[in-house]
Amino acid sequence: MLIRQHPSLAVLSLGQALYWSCSIIGITLTGLVGQQLAPWPQLATAPLALLVAGSLLTVGPMARWMARIGTRRALQRGALLGMAGGLTSTAGIQLNSFALFSLGVLLVGAYQASAGYYRFAALEGVATGDQGRATAWVVAGGIAAALLAPTLALHSRHLLGATFGGAYLALAGLAALACILLQALPGPAAHTAPKPAAMQNPGAQNAPKTKAAATRRALWQRPALRQALLLTACGHGLMILVMNATPLAMHGCGHDLQSAAMVIQWHVLGMFLPSLVAGPAVDRFGPARVALCGVLLLAASALWALSGTEITQFLPSSLLLGAGWNLVLLAGTNLLTRAHLPAERPLAQPMMEWSNSAMAALMSMGSGLLVQTLGWQAINWAMLPVLTAMLWCLRPAPKLQALAR
Repeated sequence: MLIRQHPSLAVLSLGQALYWSCSIIGITLTGLVGQQLAPWPQLATAPLALLVAGSLLTVGPMARWMARIGTRRALQRGALLGMAGGLTSTAGIQLNSFALFSLGVLLVGAYQASAGYYRFAALEGVATGDQGRATAWVVAGGIAAALLAPTLALHSRHLLGATFGGAYLALAGLAALACILLQALPGPAAHTAPKPAAMQNPGAQNAPKTKAAATRRALWQRPALRQALLLTACGHGLMILVMNATPLAMHGCGHDLQSAAMVIQWHVLGMFLPSLVAGPAVDRFGPARVALCGVLLLAASALWALSGTEITQFLPSSLLLGAGWNLVLLAGTNLLTRAHLPAERPLAQPMMEWSNSAMAALMSMGSGLLVQTLGWQAINWAMLPVLTAMLWCLRPAPKLQALAR
C-alpha cells in the first residue's frame, strides 16, 4: 500500500487536516470579527483581504526556504507563523484592537501559503505512476476538517471573555500541533526527488537541463506548464467566486443562515471527498482526462444553479463546484510536476501557488460586488465562457501530448 511505502503521506495528510481546520475557522469568523472591531464599516472585510495578502507575500519565500533548509523545516516555519497569527488575532480580539487582529490574520495567510506546498511535498520520492494517489492522500486530509472544524469554531468561540477570541486561540493550538506533527517528515538528506515523466522522454523536452538556465519566462514558454497553470488558476478562481457569492445569494433569496451553512459544508466536503477516486484516476487515465472531468463537473454546477434558487439547486450545485475544483487541482498539480525538472521546483511550484492565490484575491474582492450588481444567475452564466476556455486549453495539441506522456 502506498501509505506504508511512504509514511510521510500520512503526516502531510494530517497536516492538511489541521491546516484546513484553521482555514475554515478563519473563513467562518474573520468577516464577523472584522465587522465587530473595524473603526469604520468600510474596513470590515479588510482582514479577509489581508488573509490573501499574507499568502501572496509568502508563496515565493516559502519555495526558497524549502530549497535552502529543506521541506520539513520550511513547512514547520509556516505552521509557526500560523500559531503566531492565531495568538496575535486572539490578543487583538481581547484588546479590542482592529490593527492587532489584522496583523494576526496576515500571519495566518502566511500559514496558508505554506500549506499549499503540502501536495507538492507529497510527490518527493514517489514513483511517477503513484503521484496522483500521493497528491490525493494529502488533499483528502481536508475531509476531517470539513466535518470537525465548524463544530470546533462554534464551541470554542466563547472560551475567553471576548466573543470569538477562543476560536482563534484554538486556531493557534491547531497550528502548533501541525508544527509538532511535521517533525515526523524526513530531513533534507532523506529526500530523493524523482525525475518527472515528461522529462524522462528525450523527445518530449526542449527545456534547459540546468538550474541556472531555468527562468520563469522559459518555464512559461512550455505548453504543458502553461496548461497546468491556466487550468488550476481558472478552476480555483471560479470556485472562490461562486463559493463566496453563495451565502450572499442565498440570503437574497430568503434562505436562513442555517441553510447557507449546510450548503457550504457540503461544498467543502465536495472539495475533498473526490480525492479518494481522483488520485487513482490520475495515475490510471492521466491528468488531462481527469482535468476534463473536473471542467465538466464545474459546468454541471453552473447549469444546475441556473435551474432555480431553492435549496435543491444551491446544495447540489455547491457540491459539484467543490468536486470540479478538486479534480482540476489534482490534475493540474500532476501536469505541473511533469513539465519541469526537480531543480526547477523553486520556480515552477510558486508560479502555480501565486497564480492561484492572485486569482483567489481577485475573485474574493469581486464576488460580493458582482452578486449585488449582476445577480446570482449572471455569475453562473459567466462561468461558461471561462469553462470553454479551459476546454480549449485541454485540446489535443501535439506539444501538449508530447509533454503529457
